[in-house]
Amino acid sequence: MPREIIAILRGVRPDEVVAIGQVLIDAGITTIEVPMNSPNPLDSIGLLVDNFGDRAAIGAGTVLTGQTVRDVASVGGKLIVSPDTNPDVIEETRACGMASFPGVSTPTECFTALRHGANGLKFFPAFLVGTKGLSAIKAVLPKETKTYAVGGVGPDNFADWFKVGITGFGIGSGIYSVGHSPDDVAKRAAEIVKAFDAQRP
Repeated sequence: MPREIIAILRGVRPDEVVAIGQVLIDAGITTIEVPMNSPNPLDSIGLLVDNFGDRAAIGAGTVLTGQTVRDVASVGGKLIVSPDTNPDVIEETRACGMASFPGVSTPTECFTALRHGANGLKFFPAFLVGTKGLSAIKAVLPKETKTYAVGGVGPDNFADWFKVGITGFGIGSGIYSVGHSPDDVAKRAAEIVKAFDAQRP
């Protein structure tokens, strides 16, 4: 069963992204997001797709417009992650045959996202929603809804989120920050995978 961990490579450069993608996949993390406010993000996404597209789900984060969705599709991306719930972005993502993970923090946003075709919900920032908030919202969501906590989550609180039924996590600075070498990323990824495997139900 694939691990529901999304590696968020905010700020990654095309000249380093392949080496970083390799250590993530070696560690067992096979969903990788390059935020659109990174340097030349489409180049990085294309390189990841060319090198690892048969082994990993590669896509973009911080996607705010339908045009960006189409741009990501043009380089082979398979998933679109957004900080907000934008029906136009969700619908364009699905029309392009990609998976949609919009950002939500309220029941209204959750149901709006699902009605427009979201594949999963990104609770962002997770530390504002909290485990109690997620527990309350999950009580009214369809049982099969995939939920991801992003922002302020890591190995020290995976267990708390799993207890309230989270599907998985998006990890940014806990895996990669600007200036981190592939070795740095490999160590962090290994720790995250170990904690995820030990704590998931």
